[in-house]
Order: sequence, then C-alpha cells, then structure tokens
Amino acid sequence: VQVVESGGGLVQAGGSLGLSCSAAGSVFKIRTMEWYRQGPGKQRELVAGINVDSGTEYADSVKGRFTISMDSAKPAVLLQMNNLKPADTAVYYCHADFGWAREFWGQGTQVTVSS
Repeated sequence: VQVVESGGGLVQAGGSLGLSCSAAGSVFKIRTMEWYRQGPGKQRELVAGINVDSGTEYADSVKGRFTISMDSAKPAVLLQMNNLKPADTAVYYCHADFGWAREFWGQGTQVTVSS
C-alpha cells in the first residue's frame, strides 16, 4: 500500500487549504483514515479521523474549522482546513488503517500558516 499526500503549502492566517491522501494497493477494505500533525518541538497529535462505522472525530483545537471526508472505494481522504491559525503550522501525516494491524503512514506534507 502506498499512502500519498498532497495539498500542503504556505497560507496566511484566516486562509484555507485542503489536504488529500490516497491509500491504494490493498485488497482489504479501509476501516479508518486519519490526519495527524507534528509541530516544531511537539509530539505528533491526532487532528481528525473518519471510520467507516463510527464516523468522524476531531481534535478540540480544530472543531468547527476542519472537515474530514472519505471516499472508501478508492480509498482516499480529504481534510478541508478553514480559518487557519499560526498554531496549525505543522507537518501533516496521513494514516490509513485496514484493520488487523494493517496500518500505513504517508511521508508527511508541510503546512505553514503565517501571521
């Protein structure tokens, strides 16, 4: 399975970005796709996730600003980020979980929000 991310970049505070991730190559059905981020000097944290059964979850810091959606057939996930803040600056990583310990990570995409 190859996890490929795209859509990072530089944006001013208050702006928007969309991050895309695909996880093609598995014969198994996707269970969960998530976006994590790791800011400078910080630990990696869950930003948003979507599960085929239980739906979506968001970190408190992004609720109301970020929206995650998934096309389970591909599978692919989109993270729409609005009203971005400098605190959102981080490397964003896509995580794909097909169940039964079949988990895969992308290489990360940089998001930089200038004040």
